[in-house]
Amino acid sequence: MIFKSLHYTLLITVLCTLPASAEDFQGSDHPIDYDEEPVNYSKVQPHNKIEDLQVKINSGAVTIAWDEKFGYLPAVMEALGIPKSSQTLVFSKTSLQRKLISPANPRSLYFSDDIYAGYIPGAPVMEFSIADPKIGAAFYSVVQDKAAPPSFVRNSDCMQCHGAQRSLGVPGHFMRSVPTDTTGELDVTGEANDMTHCAPLADRWAGWYVTGKHGAQQHRGNLVGLKAYERAKSEPGLNGNLTELDKYFDQDSYPAKGSDIVALMVLAHQTHMHNYIARMNLETRQMMAMYGHTRYLRHQTEAFLRYILFTEEATLTEPVEGNPHFITDFTAQSVRDSKGRSLRDLDLKTRLFKYPCSFLIYSESFDAIPAVMRDQILQALHDILTGKNTDPQFAHIPAEDRLAILEILRETKPNLPDYWR
Repeated sequence: MIFKSLHYTLLITVLCTLPASAEDFQGSDHPIDYDEEPVNYSKVQPHNKIEDLQVKINSGAVTIAWDEKFGYLPAVMEALGIPKSSQTLVFSKTSLQRKLISPANPRSLYFSDDIYAGYIPGAPVMEFSIADPKIGAAFYSVVQDKAAPPSFVRNSDCMQCHGAQRSLGVPGHFMRSVPTDTTGELDVTGEANDMTHCAPLADRWAGWYVTGKHGAQQHRGNLVGLKAYERAKSEPGLNGNLTELDKYFDQDSYPAKGSDIVALMVLAHQTHMHNYIARMNLETRQMMAMYGHTRYLRHQTEAFLRYILFTEEATLTEPVEGNPHFITDFTAQSVRDSKGRSLRDLDLKTRLFKYPCSFLIYSESFDAIPAVMRDQILQALHDILTGKNTDPQFAHIPAEDRLAILEILRETKPNLPDYWR
């Protein structure tokens, strides 16, 4: 899951070698030495939106109001631009505050394009992380204390799990699909591969709540206890297509209702995309420091392009319908071309996005990839979209999708090389 994982599952994560999936860096997802030169992850002072907010809080330029029900959570989320409509709920015990997590008291996660927030009702600490443009994911904790203004404290404990294979070997995020017993304890023998946009819906969301419509398509959400998983084998779609979760827990304990299926789908894409971006950034810096070139990163670059273009995305077999408030909040951030098109436009019929190129190409983290690598990525992307690149791994992208993405980026992506125009 996002943020800190259980100590006993850390051993499983670190020691077990998972099979390389088609969309990874050709198996090159081993942890890189990000705590050494030139990255110095633990030593450098991050510069990001969370750090900027802390400076404003310390100076008195921003005051974070205390809410008697949720503490500092609502005001911090507003200050960081995190919509409450992005709420997703996970009940597996996968946080250092694990004792407080259960199916009756799930952990809620909220996110924007680059920031993630974790909240557990009754917990003394909130969890935050950000896709830092220079160092990958940076993790913070905030004590819920009405007597003192919120203080974001950088947390290195998370790196035992969030800097290993599951996050492509760099400081990052990942989502797990692992069954639980009725208390939320994990049964790792039933764990599916980590959730990205490549994972079939049938493998997603064990240990999570899911609200929204998905037709006859099955997923593993809303199954509490191993008996429920056994029952689901003979009752396909058990607890699917839920629109509310009142039978599981008190929804008034959270800022929003539900655990939206579309938010979960965007989250699965976004977390892993951030890992790819961070890996390209950090490994490029290492290669340049060691060799003065990036020729050894050809496979990584190809894998990056496959993921950013959704070439191995799991196909939807029926339409998906989610929370309209999340969709409104998500698409409100759109940058549109002269035809009104945006990379944030959702499809939700056969795939997640209407135009399959990640909206994170606009992110500060993407732009922070060293120029020597960013230029290679943009050249290769241009070659794919214009049809110059005929490699079979990209050949199945429909011509109309290539043209639409090319036209959208030409009009909306700043600082593209001249040949794009």
